[in-house]
Amino acid sequence: MRTDQILPRLERVFARLDREPERPAHLQTPRMSRHRVVLLGATLGIYLAIVVAVLTTSWLVRLDWQIMFFRPYEQWPQLHAFLDYLVVLGQRGPTAVMVAAWLGWRSWRQHTLRPLITLGVALLLLNITVGAVKLGLGRLGPHYATEIGSAELFAGGDIFPSGHTANAVVTWGILAYLASTVVTRRVLSLVSAVVSLSVGATTVYLGTHWVSDVLLGWLAGLLVLLALPWFEPAIAMAEAYVFDLRARLRSRVEAGQVPEGLTGLLVPLLSAGGKWRLERAAAEPSERQPAPPVQPVVVLRQPGAAEAAQVPVPASASASASASASASASVQAAGHQPAARPAAHLSGRPHLIRSERTPGAPAGSRRPAHAERAPARGAAPRPAAGG
Repeated sequence: MRTDQILPRLERVFARLDREPERPAHLQTPRMSRHRVVLLGATLGIYLAIVVAVLTTSWLVRLDWQIMFFRPYEQWPQLHAFLDYLVVLGQRGPTAVMVAAWLGWRSWRQHTLRPLITLGVALLLLNITVGAVKLGLGRLGPHYATEIGSAELFAGGDIFPSGHTANAVVTWGILAYLASTVVTRRVLSLVSAVVSLSVGATTVYLGTHWVSDVLLGWLAGLLVLLALPWFEPAIAMAEAYVFDLRARLRSRVEAGQVPEGLTGLLVPLLSAGGKWRLERAAAEPSERQPAPPVQPVVVLRQPGAAEAAQVPVPASASASASASASASASVQAAGHQPAARPAAHLSGRPHLIRSERTPGAPAGSRRPAHAERAPARGAAPRPAAGG
């Protein structure tokens, strides 16, 4: 491929990664259609059927024991190291962080909080529904089973349904649920299905879950995704509340109603996205700082000086001058007359600095002739005085 063809494609890729100027108008939220309601009802029916099958210790429990005795991790030990890493894709902590990072970028790019709020609502529903059934049935896992052929229910366990499987369905399926185009939704649906099926099968291979646990985990995650459209109004209300709270906080920070220490923490959060900068509101006249008092200036006149020699002196200096005058008066009263000082002579002409003076010196040398100076070269020597 030529360079002139690669560069335009890279520019298009980076343009898609950049933030959109405004919130897109084509973003649509899924609705609870008739087909979705039918699919939700069918999934719920299968879910209840599996729970009843385990409670009654039916053929499904016998299948669980047969696969447990088969011990897949001993049949294919070469896969153990790889599947130990693959099962992490079903753990709630790592997957929630990865998906939240992607949805956070989408929220920033499209000026909306819906992706992040939807993820939070989905995980909350997952924890409530799956956690309640786990604690209510209290089933033990294959490694802790005590009686062969038993369903191991109400024994203090927490593995039915499989949390890894349900979490994989929800966290990876939420990407397909929030997709903005039909093609993207189909691709992400296929990816999430492959990941969730792989995680469920891996837990059976490792011996941490029964087959019925995995089946119920798949259905529990699917129920959460199918029920999400019912919570879209609540998600929209939560987003509007967050934006309104942000606007109120911005106005309070601009008005200076927030302490300085808290302002430093809030400004980076409130200016996320680059559409807002802190601009302090003008202070009210009552809140402005009072002007400093004006210090009076006293003009002292020297005796015998021209009016141009008047020097403005601050009040503090005038006070010290008054004190000096009173001290001299007290000395005179004691009989000590100070020597009179000549009056200062102030010329009316402007004083010139050295560089402004006219250069030049008087003609001739101002040094007088010296009698003992040596005669110049070539001159006749003078006769000595006396005979």
